[in-house]
Amino acid sequence: MSDLLDNSLNEYDLLKAANRQLESYRSINAESMQQTSSINSETEVKIVEPRNSRRPIDENQVNASVELSNRNGSSSNDEENLDEIQEELVLKYGAQHVVKLFIPVTICLVFVIISLSAIKSYQKSNGAQLIYTPFNENSQESNGTKLWMSIANASIFIGVVVVMTVVLILLYKFKFYKVIHGWLAFSSLMLLFLFTFMFITEFFKQFNIVIDMITLSILLWNFGIVGMAAIHWKGPLILQQIFLIFTCVQMALIFIKYLPEWTTWVLLAFISIWDLIAVLCPFGPLRILVETAKSRNDNLFPSMVYSSTLIYMMANRSNSNTPLEQDLTSNLNQNESGNEAPINSNQNARAINQTQSGDLRNRHGSGRAHHANRQTIQELEHQQQEEEENGVKLGLGDFIFYSILVGKASILGDWNTVIACFVAILIGLCLTLVLLAVFHKPLPALPISLFFGLVFYFLTNLVVRPFYENLTFYQVFI
Repeated sequence: MSDLLDNSLNEYDLLKAANRQLESYRSINAESMQQTSSINSETEVKIVEPRNSRRPIDENQVNASVELSNRNGSSSNDEENLDEIQEELVLKYGAQHVVKLFIPVTICLVFVIISLSAIKSYQKSNGAQLIYTPFNENSQESNGTKLWMSIANASIFIGVVVVMTVVLILLYKFKFYKVIHGWLAFSSLMLLFLFTFMFITEFFKQFNIVIDMITLSILLWNFGIVGMAAIHWKGPLILQQIFLIFTCVQMALIFIKYLPEWTTWVLLAFISIWDLIAVLCPFGPLRILVETAKSRNDNLFPSMVYSSTLIYMMANRSNSNTPLEQDLTSNLNQNESGNEAPINSNQNARAINQTQSGDLRNRHGSGRAHHANRQTIQELEHQQQEEEENGVKLGLGDFIFYSILVGKASILGDWNTVIACFVAILIGLCLTLVLLAVFHKPLPALPISLFFGLVFYFLTNLVVRPFYENLTFYQVFI
């Protein structure tokens, strides 16, 4: 009875009804008093609602309660059902997150490869270098000299990255949000205007295309303003993602052009180690940034991360429930929605007598199981909604260094090396997402992907490439 009428009375009324029922049992005869005492000793008291406060009960409501009581008779079955729901949600939305990260990473890598193949000027620096890579690796130097120069350049580069990251964390820690927004806006401004202007001019020079400065200025102005609005203000998600990928491509092309060859490989190894320290160590700056943002309930700055947010799928969220979840929630909600439909009083009495029969302990245990089922399903839905709103985020620096690795491989002109590095990066990203689903905490995305990429690059370039070149030279077919 308490299963069907738990929304009709509050706790005080239920206790009064129970006491009234016990008194009526004691006043009838000694046999009823013995039965009441046995019920009290086993803590199996039937709580009956007063006659004048009962609402008409829908017959469907009673049948739904009986069906739920039979289905969820044991707690072990409920736990299995909830595990199945959670597994289905993880498989469904986890796969979507993987696809929604593979697509932008693939687009970024392909864009870099096409740009390097089409614009030859990005393959050579013509003696120019970045200010934080002062040591010039001359081709006439020995390998030992190139090695220590590359280590020195990579160490200076990492030092600059560490200093800038610490400054960013301090500004965020002390809530200098305007300074951070100004800093990030200036960086986006340089990428969307200056570096884009350099890219367009190099593209036109490569294909001998003539364009006047007025037209170029108008196109560049519109492109930059739309990009700034999409990244730092408001705009469609797909537009923001396109501009973020484009800025990553521009940064990757600049690094590919001006970083020395040996410095690039040492830098990729060093940046992977730094990513591990910054994310996993207790006092890592990136870990502090993420934890501070969570404690303040803030989102990370959109110009720093790429998000696979599923906001465009939230409109269809009501139709994407699993069959098991629909079965549980519909039957639970049926008990609440059917209280207003009146039926015949005799049918009410028969239905109440049917629901009161049986083992009270099993029924009360089943009621608690229903409540636990419903509460857990609501928690899963809330967690699913948070994941849809937040999505899996990948730092823009990860896109840049992935592109540097594949871009340097494409300069060699060996497509086997390019494909090997490309596949290695995707495999490493997939393994990172698997670990993310296991540990449920922020993880660095660079170490696994760059480790596989570097191993595949050197194995393909130093072992596989000479092997099939010799096979081709001696006309040996395998």
